[in-house]
Amino acid sequence: MKIPLLQAAVHAGFPSPAEEHIEKHIDLTEHLIQNPPATFFVRVKGHSMTDSGIKDGDTLIIDRSLKAEEGKVVHASMGGGFTVKKVIKKVDGMYLESQSTQGPAVSIRLSEEVEIWGVVTYSIHKM
Repeated sequence: MKIPLLQAAVHAGFPSPAEEHIEKHIDLTEHLIQNPPATFFVRVKGHSMTDSGIKDGDTLIIDRSLKAEEGKVVHASMGGGFTVKKVIKKVDGMYLESQSTQGPAVSIRLSEEVEIWGVVTYSIHKM
């Protein structure tokens, strides 16, 4: 489905008639998904990643073809469940950490028990 893309950037000030400024139509899949066969969506439940801009109820776009490097937010499985955490490098190895000042800091050392399913490329949430 193609959605209209306005030619001019939107300013957070005085309104302008948008209809006159339609540049073209865009396909959001084309802009948000780099590798369709390796991409999936998940819905977030919880508040452990709010400091990374990920909110409860967000839809995440996950790309399995990207490498889980330091600083990336990843979707991982462990202990029969799934989690979303940020990859952090420490002196003694790589960890997955929560990103929230609201809850306790959760740090999971990457091991055989943790499987990275993909890297979060976008978080979609309502305003």
